[in-house]
Amino acid sequence: MSQATEADTAEGVIESVSGPVVTATDLDARMNDVVYVGDEGLMGEVIEIEGNITTIQVYEETSDVAPGEPVENTGEPLSVDLGPGMLDSIYDGVQRPLDVLEERMGAFLDRGVDAPGIDMEKEWEFEPSVEVGDEVSPGDVLGVVEETVQIDHKVLVPPETRADQEHTGEVVEVDGGSHSVTDTVVALDTGAEFSMHQEWPVREPRPTVEKQTPDTPLVSGQRILDGLFPIAKGGTAAIPGPFGSGKTVTQHQLAKWADADIVVYVGCGERGNEMTEVIEDFPELEDPVTGNPLMSRTCLIANTSNMPVAARESCVYTGITIAEYYRDMGYDVALMADSTSRWAEAMREISSRLEEMPGEEGYPAYLAARLSEFYERAGYFQNINGTEGSISVIGAVSPPGGDFSEPVTQNTLRIVKTFWALDADLAERRHFPSINWNESYSLYREQLDPWFTENVDDGWPERRQWAVDTLDEEAELQEIVQLVGKDALPEDQQLTLEVARYLREAYLQQNAFHDVDTFCEPQKTYRMLGAIKTFNDEAFEALEAGVPVEEIQAIDGAPRLNRMGTAEDYDEFIDEVEDQITSELQELY
Repeated sequence: MSQATEADTAEGVIESVSGPVVTATDLDARMNDVVYVGDEGLMGEVIEIEGNITTIQVYEETSDVAPGEPVENTGEPLSVDLGPGMLDSIYDGVQRPLDVLEERMGAFLDRGVDAPGIDMEKEWEFEPSVEVGDEVSPGDVLGVVEETVQIDHKVLVPPETRADQEHTGEVVEVDGGSHSVTDTVVALDTGAEFSMHQEWPVREPRPTVEKQTPDTPLVSGQRILDGLFPIAKGGTAAIPGPFGSGKTVTQHQLAKWADADIVVYVGCGERGNEMTEVIEDFPELEDPVTGNPLMSRTCLIANTSNMPVAARESCVYTGITIAEYYRDMGYDVALMADSTSRWAEAMREISSRLEEMPGEEGYPAYLAARLSEFYERAGYFQNINGTEGSISVIGAVSPPGGDFSEPVTQNTLRIVKTFWALDADLAERRHFPSINWNESYSLYREQLDPWFTENVDDGWPERRQWAVDTLDEEAELQEIVQLVGKDALPEDQQLTLEVARYLREAYLQQNAFHDVDTFCEPQKTYRMLGAIKTFNDEAFEALEAGVPVEEIQAIDGAPRLNRMGTAEDYDEFIDEVEDQITSELQELY
């Protein structure tokens, strides 16, 4: 966020302070202007104007701020610095680089401190993609910078945001080589000069040509997600669940293994120890595809529960704006928001201090609109430069007591197309990921089936549907078992329960901390499901031939299904298990 010049500022006076909400008088401001509050210059944003009274939400702790202190207006909305250097960085909710501030003042940050979102002095090797005489327009690639070992940062002509800007014209000057992000690298005949640095208001979506229907899955390496409830690149998903059910671990797994080019992880009001785990783990992890450090394609935004509540309200906008910037380069971006419930709670607190009319459970009446605005910025887009890119948004929801009927969960469900419902009972039984397969769903399945049939196997939809039907039948049978016991069921239903048990234990469970099982490629997911179906088909043939169900359950090959996930050479292991199951069952009749 750049400081405005003295001539552009207007000064007011604090009238009252109520937590993060400050009112000021005599401040010449517009809605969403960034202001600096008090003698310490705490950053805030204008959220209400009524006559001579301006209401400001402050992004920092306001203790000791007193009426009568000055308020300075920058005249600009809350914006983020965009350019090389955002990857492998850790920011707070308003894009202050925490590692830079820690070097300056230690682990405990002072109030009123600020630093640019990217290093303005560091020099990058700019390789031009245009020559003198070329015509360029907004969105065109001017050149490339190697931002990390994995990501080439494409320097783009910025979108035109004001009527007096002219970003279309003929290139008259190109300056390749080593430059800081503020140096001019390309100039046009219109007088426009472009550097590697852009600024963009966080609450304004970056322009695109068209939002398209996504048809490629965001492969996560998690069997229950890829196999039963997939999300598309450019899709939206919600992960609701009570405390301790595994929301954060599931999002960590997605951030680590999803096949997105860029990952933006927003820790929105989460506990500090969980963000510490991310910060410590990610630099040590390798990308499963390239072998490069995972942080080389990751941007972390850490706004933990002990940080000021107002900054929490803006951190998801900071994250989605950074994601849109990389999407404009033609990259596929995955954004993890953990958790949107804490974001909604921040909105509720700010709303109550503004004395707005409360909605359900005290949340503001505009809760649904704010959630929609956020999730609608996801999608698979045709960019203004002709490239295509996507933003997949996966938001965790923390309903109090695991009550999915509360407002944040319900309003999120009306927007997202993938629902991964976490279950505390499964977590207590140590079944992870604890996603309830009976309550979860994905509306992307049919539009993603062509990709799976082309890239994995023609039988993908049918095999998945068989697994879903078997699990549905098991749920119905379990209700009967609760009443009369398993032994009272017919033998074919007992066998169905046995097959479903292997689906749950061998297929749906996955060990996030096992070197092999933590990531499961789609081909392995398909083969594992096929092995369980082989047991199902051969077992029912044996049953029809008169073999008692107890003998079918007692074969040695079936328990080996539970070791498929951790097998180093899964193809060889699954072939061996299928052969053993088939031969043992056929020997029984």
